[in-house]
Amino acid sequence: MTDFSDLMLDVAKVRNDFPILDREVHGKPLVYLDNAATCQTPRQVIEVFDDYYGRYNANIHRGLHTLSDEATAAFERTRDKVRAFINAREIREIIFTRGTTEAINLVANAWGRANLKAGDEVLISQLEHHSNIVPWQLLAAEIGFTIKVIPVDERGVLDQDAYRDLFTERTRLVAVNHVSNAFGTVNPISDMARVAHAHDALILVDGAQAAPHEQIDVVAMDADFYAFSGHKVYGPTGIGVLYGKAELLSAMPPWQGGGEMIKTVSFEAGSTFADIPHKFEAGTPAIAEVIALGAALDWVAGIGLPLIRAWEHRLTEHATRELSRIDGLRILGTAPGKAAVMSFVVDGAHSQDIGLLIDQLGVAIRTGHHCAQPLLSHFGVDATCRASFAAYNTPEEIDIFVESLERVIGMVR
Repeated sequence: MTDFSDLMLDVAKVRNDFPILDREVHGKPLVYLDNAATCQTPRQVIEVFDDYYGRYNANIHRGLHTLSDEATAAFERTRDKVRAFINAREIREIIFTRGTTEAINLVANAWGRANLKAGDEVLISQLEHHSNIVPWQLLAAEIGFTIKVIPVDERGVLDQDAYRDLFTERTRLVAVNHVSNAFGTVNPISDMARVAHAHDALILVDGAQAAPHEQIDVVAMDADFYAFSGHKVYGPTGIGVLYGKAELLSAMPPWQGGGEMIKTVSFEAGSTFADIPHKFEAGTPAIAEVIALGAALDWVAGIGLPLIRAWEHRLTEHATRELSRIDGLRILGTAPGKAAVMSFVVDGAHSQDIGLLIDQLGVAIRTGHHCAQPLLSHFGVDATCRASFAAYNTPEEIDIFVESLERVIGMVR
């Protein structure tokens, strides 16, 4: 049994913040291990919605009345909390989006359309989520640039020698995740950024899976763009963040038009646009969700990401050891220092069958291709089971998961 006694995480106290963890599924206590898809939400975040809609619901920035002032202040406080969370230099470098997917699409459509041309090259990795593949494919089909793929080794680790060899004088951008959603691999972003910048290329980082696990410092890693989603980091769905260096964002044209993102609009002279970040925040934003994201980041800070990561690392060690005892089970993704994601396949058992049956025992895991079809195809599978851990999970839940999995495998083989 893995020893957790030296870690100062009061997991019982943590769990008390999550009302959903008290429920039962099919008459069994819920064991929620689908955190790489969506983390559960603490009551401190849930309460934001009652407070906002019950006390100061109003549109932001444009109103002169008290409710609008209060909503604007709360909204902009979150922008500064995000800035601090990722250690950005300036508050204007923080743009709110609907999530990581929209943030990447924003860069592709605003920066990409303005800067990429036929014959250019964009490097992405074999580890990528579809959200960091498809936008570049769509744009490449229209413009005519080339997409080149950084390969992985048998552990699911990016081949850094191959990465360096892919660069040419036509390479304009590297688009890579910080942490793989399918395998948990943590990529060396600082090193990869250094190589990209040495070749006069920019680097965009998909940080969706890093935000709940890793200490993010966009200045230290020298990321040009960095994106993450609220619902992966104990916040609400429908809200995300794009960080961009101020000089890059200022030079980019807007992607969407509407209210808030303009300075002037005229039928005769056309439109002029607001300064960043508002140039990229057209229309009424998800105000309550932004404020709730701030509460989620406060919650994470109250525990501390280093302690959360250490706890999850022990859970991952424990799960790896226990899963490795199961005959015919193969873990995919064995990178050293990986985040709390366990993907596996079982000989003679389909992942969907396992997922459906283990749910009947109260255990929630993810099955399928995890929006990482090229990666799974490279490893010769079309689907895996994936268990992923968060600060509120316990070693006892890992044991229940493994015991339930063994029971299910006995049923489907």
